Amino acid sequence: MMNKIIVLLAAVLLSGSAYAQNNILNAKSPGDFGTKTESQLANDNDRPLPYGFVGDRDILWQRTVWETIDLDERVNFPLYYPVDTNYVGKERRSLYHVLTKAAMSGDITLYGDSYFNEPREFSDIQSSLKSQKITNAGINILNDNGVIPDESVPPLDIDTTYNIPGFDEYIETKTIGADDVKEYRIRGLWYFDTRQSDLRYRLLGICPVTPDVNFPDDPKGVELFWIYYPDARLLLHNAKAFNTLNSARPISFDHILNSRRFNAMIYRMDNVQGDRDIKRYISDNSMMQLLESDRLKEIIRNFELDMWNY
Repeated sequence: MMNKIIVLLAAVLLSGSAYAQNNILNAKSPGDFGTKTESQLANDNDRPLPYGFVGDRDILWQRTVWETIDLDERVNFPLYYPVDTNYVGKERRSLYHVLTKAAMSGDITLYGDSYFNEPREFSDIQSSLKSQKITNAGINILNDNGVIPDESVPPLDIDTTYNIPGFDEYIETKTIGADDVKEYRIRGLWYFDTRQSDLRYRLLGICPVTPDVNFPDDPKGVELFWIYYPDARLLLHNAKAFNTLNSARPISFDHILNSRRFNAMIYRMDNVQGDRDIKRYISDNSMMQLLESDRLKEIIRNFELDMWNY
């Protein structure tokens, strides 16, 4: 009887938390969906679990790894979807939407490299996200009017600059969206904590990779920006991914990334050759690159196993 009461209380508490999170049953209008009241926010006191302090003397061994998260893999879908926000609620956004919105508003600091040496502004990457060019029909109209457009004049300003009304319909605009993101690159640190006597992982940075809108056929893509992950934890904790097992209990992006609920492949590990990528010493052979990535994983895994062999 006591076990049934405990299970019932747990179910009530969990359901109450779920309803408060989605705010569907308590909403007075559809605009209140996904929005918590001030009293709900105060009662939740919902913040990411802080990292514990790790002293330098407590780290017996460490290796820094760079990994790529391929969004074509099913296990990584929670980081990719939804790509079209027109058909989902406002509380559901992809990781790309969350990061770019915060980047545009200046809520997080952007960097140009994974070592966080080069701070960047969102305006620095806008040329990689959006492009405008004149169609062939528009070029013919300019030729008919004897106009040679100045490269410093944006295409949409040609109608006013050169007095050609309605020229904006001859402007082709391309924009990189969430559906164009092919992978995320992360940098993390594996270390052996002597106080806890176990191998642990700490995520340091994350970077979305998309095609360059000016060179869409380039298979390498472009690193839009790097984010120092500890600075973005609160943002990613408040943003939720879809839970396929129970939509009443969505999972935060911070939880997914910190608990490594994704599949990734190592493409670089710190080394004496300036932290060179695997592709730099194994080129034009995808199978051998994959095997080398697995070999680097074994280095990390075997260190902990060897600690307990006598």
